[in-house]
Amino acid sequence: MRSIAHRQRRVPAVSALLVALSQPAQAQSPAPDAAPQLRTVDVKGATLRDAAASYSTTTLEAEEIQQLHVSQAQELFRNVPGMHVQNYQLSGVADTIVLRGFGGGGHGGDLGVVLDGIPLNEAMSHADGYVDFNVIVPLEIARLRVFRGPVSALYGNFNRAGLVAVETRKRGEYKDLDLSIGSHGTLDAQAALGLRIRDGESLNLAAQHVRTDGFRAQSQAERTTIAGRWTKAVTPDLEIALSARLHQADGDNPGYVTAAQFASNPYGKDPRAMNDGAMKHFGTARADINYQLAPDLKLLTFAYATRQDFTRWFSRPANATSWRQREEHYDRDVFGAGTSLNGRSQTAFTPLNWVVGLETFRERTDYQYFDDLVNRARTTGAISDRNSKLNSLSAFTEIEAPVHRLFKPSFGLRWDRFSGSCARNGPETGGDPCGPLNKLTHTSPKLGVRSDVLPELELRASWAEGFALPNTFAKYALGAAKLDPNVFRQTEVGAQWKPRPGISLDVAAYRLVSSDEIRTVAPGIYENNGATRRTGVEVSALWAARRDLDLSLTYGSANSEVTANANPALVGKRVAAVPRYTATASAAWSPLANWTGTVTWRRVGSYAVNADNSLVYGGYNTLDLGLTWRARPYQVYATVANVTDKVYASTASLIGGTQLFAPGAPRTLKVGVQMQF
Repeated sequence: MRSIAHRQRRVPAVSALLVALSQPAQAQSPAPDAAPQLRTVDVKGATLRDAAASYSTTTLEAEEIQQLHVSQAQELFRNVPGMHVQNYQLSGVADTIVLRGFGGGGHGGDLGVVLDGIPLNEAMSHADGYVDFNVIVPLEIARLRVFRGPVSALYGNFNRAGLVAVETRKRGEYKDLDLSIGSHGTLDAQAALGLRIRDGESLNLAAQHVRTDGFRAQSQAERTTIAGRWTKAVTPDLEIALSARLHQADGDNPGYVTAAQFASNPYGKDPRAMNDGAMKHFGTARADINYQLAPDLKLLTFAYATRQDFTRWFSRPANATSWRQREEHYDRDVFGAGTSLNGRSQTAFTPLNWVVGLETFRERTDYQYFDDLVNRARTTGAISDRNSKLNSLSAFTEIEAPVHRLFKPSFGLRWDRFSGSCARNGPETGGDPCGPLNKLTHTSPKLGVRSDVLPELELRASWAEGFALPNTFAKYALGAAKLDPNVFRQTEVGAQWKPRPGISLDVAAYRLVSSDEIRTVAPGIYENNGATRRTGVEVSALWAARRDLDLSLTYGSANSEVTANANPALVGKRVAAVPRYTATASAAWSPLANWTGTVTWRRVGSYAVNADNSLVYGGYNTLDLGLTWRARPYQVYATVANVTDKVYASTASLIGGTQLFAPGAPRTLKVGVQMQF
C-alpha cells in the first residue's frame, strides 16, 4: 500500500481527514512532564481542543470543506453522525436541524451556533434560538466543529442538542476562488483572500454571492455576504483585531404543497399560496484585544454589536379549505462583550489546560405580526407589535488534567443569569403575555474522561447538563415567574479505534433525558410538567481500502420518546420531526492521476409528523455523483445531486389540520472551478 501522503494527492477531501484521524490517540495531549506551551489562541477554549475528545465531536477542517464545494454551511452536516437538515425550501428562512433526538435546531432553540466564539442564535427572531447559516461564507471557514449534546461549558442556552462552533480563517496568505453554475439558473461565486500587509499586520476577506431561479415557480432568490478582519500585532504580546460582516438576502417562496399535490405535481404551487417570500439585512462589527500575559497564559477580550432586520411572508392552511398569509417583521440589536483567560499550568501531579471567562449581552427585538394579508397587503391590525429585551450574564470554566494516558479527566461548569422585559409598541389583538422577565439562573456541570487503553484504542465517557428557558413570550408571563428552566442531562460512552493508518472507527452511545418541561395550563399560566428520553448510537468510519479508493460512513440512530406529559395519550409517543436514523455512505475513487470520482448515498429514516404520531413520513434516500480534475492551482468539478431524480419531501409537517410537504430538489447538475493562487 502506498503512503497516506500519496493518497492525499489523489483524494484530498477524504484522505485529508484520514491523515488527521490516523495520528496516534496519545499524541493529542502533552506528556505529563512536558513544559507548558501555549499555541496561538483566537477564540476562547482553544487550549482545550484536546479535552473535546472526552465528548463526541466531529471536526471538519478547511481543506476538506473546500473540497466539498458547498454553497451553504449546513450542507456539511450530512457528514456528522446523527445530524440532519429538515430543509423547508423557503429561501431566506432558516432550516431545522436535527441532532441527538431534538428536532428544533436552527429554526428553533435546540442547537447552539457560534462564529468565532460569538453566538449566532437569535433570542426572539421568529423562533427562540433561530440561526441563519447563510451569513457564513463556506470558503472562509478554517474549522467547523460539532459538539454532540450539551457538553460545552463555553456556551449556555440553545446548547442542549449540541453546539456548532465555526472558526474563520484569520491568518495566512492565500487567494481562493470558487465559481460554479448549476441547474435552475443557479450561480455561486465565493472568494477568500488572506494578505500580509507588513510584519505583524494582516487582512482576511471573504465574499459570496448566490442567485437562483429555483426548481419551482416563484422560488427566485439571491443573497450576498461580505466579511473582513484586520489584525495588528501592536507588540509581541499585544494583538488587536477589527472585523465586520454584512449580509443581504431576498427571495420568493412557493410555499408547501398538500399530500394530493405532492403525489400529482410535487414541484407545483398551491393556488391558495400567495406571493410569499423573505428579505433580510444583517450587519455586525467586532473588536478583539488579545494579550499574552505569560508564555502559558493569554487574555482574550472582545466586544461586538449586531444590527439586523428580517421580514417573512408565509401562506399556510387555516382549515381544510382556506389558506392565510401572515407577515412577521423583526428589528434586532445586540450588544455583547466578554473576556477569558486561556492557559496551561503545571502542577506537581499533572499539567492543566484551562479556560475561565465572563460574558454578557443585551438583545433587543422589535416584533410585528400580522395575519390575513392579501398578497402582502395588511387588512387588519397587528396581532403583536412589541419590543422584547433579553439580558444575559454568564461565567464559565473548563479544565482538562491529562494525569496519565489511562486517565485524562475534564471538568466544566457554567453559570447563566437572564433578565429582561417585554413592552407593547402599539395596539395588539393577540393575547400573548408581555411583561417583565423573572430573573432566571442556572448552573450546568460537565464531566468527561478519556483513556488511551491501547495505542490504537481510546475510550471516553461523559455526563453533562444543559437547560432551556421558557419558549417565546412565555418567559415574559407573570404566570411563568416561578418556573424552573427545562433541564437536560446526557450520559455518553464512546470509543475511537485506529488499528492502522488509513482506518478509523468512532462509536458513541448516549442517553439524554429532560425534566421540568414547560406547558401552558391556561392563557398566561404555565407549569413545569413533562419529560422526554432520547437514546441512540452514532458511528463514524473511514477506510483507505486501496491506494486509489477511500470509503466513509456516518450513521446515527435516535429513539426519542415522551416519558411524562399532562396528556396521558402522548406518553410513549415519538418526539415529532426526529428520524429514526440517518446514514451517509461515500466512496472516492482515483483510477487516474488528477482525477477523482465520488458517489454518496444518503438515507433518512421515518419520523413522526405530529405529536400523537398519527402521521408518519417514511423517509427517503438519495444518490449523488461527483467528478473532479485537479491540476494546481485549478480544480474543475461537476456534481449531479439526486441522480435517480427521486421525488421526496425534505420536510413533512401538519399545519391547520392539513398535511404539507416541502419537495426536495430533483436531479440537479452543478459545474465549477476552484482556484488557489
